[in-house]
Amino acid sequence: MGLETKLVQKLSQSLLMTPQLQQAIKLLQLGRLEYKEAIEKELLENPILEEVKEDEDFDPRKQADRPEPEVEAAASPEPQIEAEQPAKGDQEAKVDWEDYLESFIDSRGSATPKGQNDSEDRPPLEATLTREESLQEHLLEQLRHVELSDEERSIAMHIVGNLDKDGYLCGSVEELAQDCQLDVESVKSVLETVRSFDPPGVAASDLGQCLLIQLDQMGLSEALESRIVRDHMDKLEKRKYDQIAKAENVSVETVYKAVTTIQGLEPRPGRPFADDTTRYVIPDIYVYKVGGEYVISLNEDGLPKLRVSPYYLELLRRNDADNLPNRTYLNERLKAASWLIKSIHQRQNTIYRVTESIVKFQREFFDSGIEKLKPLVLKDVADDIGMHESTVSRVTTNKYVHTSQGIFELKFFFTTGIKTAGGDVSSSTVKDKIKNLIAAEPPDDPISDQKIVEILKQQNIDIARRTVAKYRETLGILSSSKRKKLF
Repeated sequence: MGLETKLVQKLSQSLLMTPQLQQAIKLLQLGRLEYKEAIEKELLENPILEEVKEDEDFDPRKQADRPEPEVEAAASPEPQIEAEQPAKGDQEAKVDWEDYLESFIDSRGSATPKGQNDSEDRPPLEATLTREESLQEHLLEQLRHVELSDEERSIAMHIVGNLDKDGYLCGSVEELAQDCQLDVESVKSVLETVRSFDPPGVAASDLGQCLLIQLDQMGLSEALESRIVRDHMDKLEKRKYDQIAKAENVSVETVYKAVTTIQGLEPRPGRPFADDTTRYVIPDIYVYKVGGEYVISLNEDGLPKLRVSPYYLELLRRNDADNLPNRTYLNERLKAASWLIKSIHQRQNTIYRVTESIVKFQREFFDSGIEKLKPLVLKDVADDIGMHESTVSRVTTNKYVHTSQGIFELKFFFTTGIKTAGGDVSSSTVKDKIKNLIAAEPPDDPISDQKIVEILKQQNIDIARRTVAKYRETLGILSSSKRKKLF
């Protein structure tokens, strides 16, 4: 068999991911905050781009045809403008505001000096803002009031630095000793000191130790509460109070009383210092009902509005051979700016079309609520608007819509279906029914998963018990045995 070299022509098609296409895809899947940051970054990097201010009356055609003023014009003297003579009645009613401000007494009881604005002495707004004290700062403040050697203080600071947001110690004592290059006993001694700080239970290794530290500070280190936590934690979790009473040779009522004390303890000592700042969601789309139809409006408030700078366009129109390197650079930046603006318009148009399709498929939800939510997959919307499923997936990522039923992520409207006698029902609708059933149950007699199956079956929703258990766990709801309140 001989080997030979040949030249063969082959025609094929392939998709090349150009930088411009990658940028368009990236913009499509960004959330509102990330999208705003990306636009602001482009404004800083591309001199061709500029932001249109909200109070600016901008006409692109006029701006493009009007040349920029010469730099020398700024140094020319300003024309003298004769002041209008006030009318006679205005002269009589004229107030000497300068004398008035001179004699103005501020709220602190001191006169404001002439020509000085009182706001000049005030600190900036940023300096008046406060933030909550962190757990580490709270512990370090207590550490300053404890007499320790330099070595012990270094160990204590290392321990405080290894606490998680709940106040638990990350790592073992041996690992801390290795990090500090000291013996284990020295670290244990300082660790006991840190565990005596406020909040009670801080620097514990696990939940049991956290509860024992709190009980010890309450003077209950040898009481029934401590014995329950130390020896019967598994029974306590499963609420087997009768077995605890039998093992400790006490009545069940005594165990109930001890458990009530344990339930009053804090399982997460760092909770009061956690950052619980409410994060508000700014919707990307608004859906209003006007008459009998729904109107879609994109939320562009706070987002930069871009345009190509007329000044640089004028520079590109000039036929100056000496500026050839600058011209090449400006042409490249102009292409990048034009593509970015085109990508932004395409992004907004795609979001609008996807939302419009969702409203069409989920019309009954917008009218009546979650009970009327229909099963919907990405392919349904993709086929409806003539796009690929991956494009619809990118559009619905981190995008929120404001409706009369509340604010929802666009992903919320895509759910699997459950076949029933009356047709397919959305899994979100079934979850909502399960949530409402459990919310209405009596505390001392919670309904079981099997009972939920029977109730849903009466509503023509036939699902298995394991499906109910899976949906319940997804909602973060405990089983009926753990929801039952005995006292």
